[in-house]
Amino acid sequence: MMMPLYLLGALAISLCIAGLIEFQLHSRSLKSIPLRIHVNGTRGKSSVTRLVAAGLREGGLKTFAKTTGTAPRVIDPEGKDRIIHRLRLPSIGEQVRLLRYFATEKPDAVVMECMAVQPQYQWIAEHQMIQSHIGVITNVRPDHLEEMGPTEEDVAHSLCNTVPNKAVLITAEDQKPEILKAVAKKNNSQIICSDPASVSEKEMDSFSYIEHSSNVAIAIDVCEKAGVDRETSLRGMHKVQPDVGALVIWDLMIKEKTYKFVNGMAANDPVSTLGIWNSINDRYGLGKKTCVFFNSREDRPGRTAQMIELALNKIKPDFFIIRGDKVLKIINDFVHLSPLTDIMTFDLNKNLTKSTELLESLPNETLIYAIGNQVGAGQEILEKISKLKVNG
Repeated sequence: MMMPLYLLGALAISLCIAGLIEFQLHSRSLKSIPLRIHVNGTRGKSSVTRLVAAGLREGGLKTFAKTTGTAPRVIDPEGKDRIIHRLRLPSIGEQVRLLRYFATEKPDAVVMECMAVQPQYQWIAEHQMIQSHIGVITNVRPDHLEEMGPTEEDVAHSLCNTVPNKAVLITAEDQKPEILKAVAKKNNSQIICSDPASVSEKEMDSFSYIEHSSNVAIAIDVCEKAGVDRETSLRGMHKVQPDVGALVIWDLMIKEKTYKFVNGMAANDPVSTLGIWNSINDRYGLGKKTCVFFNSREDRPGRTAQMIELALNKIKPDFFIIRGDKVLKIINDFVHLSPLTDIMTFDLNKNLTKSTELLESLPNETLIYAIGNQVGAGQEILEKISKLKVNG
């Protein structure tokens, strides 16, 4: 039975009124937040969000932050993490609800990590939801190519959906900066290009975990634009609690053998993964056996092939442990690039203790580099491995 036309009309009017009320409430929330910062990019979003919030807090600004990475969090003005418990799948509508909550707390600043991947949702997140005073695009790397690709140029254009209007864009992008500059100019926004080399080795050594100088350079520039000087903001950043996906190094002991374990799973694109490897290999790998531990995802065969090729073509480890299904053909395609690498595989449905069993087989003092997917089983694997730590 069809609904009468007058009921359809009444329903349409009701929806329009509800939408108008929602718009007015959101506009009121935005006006209650004097400084809004929106962080986007391929790598480093969660870390930059935390660093910026810490720098602003140290400068005396009451600041809320929200990360959406490996484990989504709200970071309160005291710097304490609050876990976001989701009862349904992630949605960018979450940002609106949190902005409304932040507004009731009368903050000086809010730092939001972009949680949208699809280009159209990135545009909505910035231009309808956050309307930032300072936008950040950390970098452009070949990741999420299914949604934003297929080329790196496409990824750059997709990320540029969050370039704010008549505001400021801050970036450390060094591969496709001309695309970001063109969009910033079109949107009448100033662009600041952060220089990782401007952060000294001494300033980097003061972090309790391994941070990237590009992330720190961006955060310093954001804080300076917000009125917090470099010395003050860095003092706050050095106190920051790292994101769950931050690059950490553990000393492991398994059956009287010691290993250096580097968790690089958060950097799941080839460019960032290789960059981290070059850094840690120069620092820890001299004269040591090396192992890459790759945790793949069944629904990302393209990325699996990318990572296997990267490991065998560029890293060329002594040992290569792969957790994944249907990987033998990919291995056969690239094994000739590193014929001396000892490759071990186990299926996704195998007990996760298999990961530590395979680590046990490695020679003493091997440098182990974990890459791939950190969510779900990846986090469980890391938890099992963390129990073998000897450095706290």
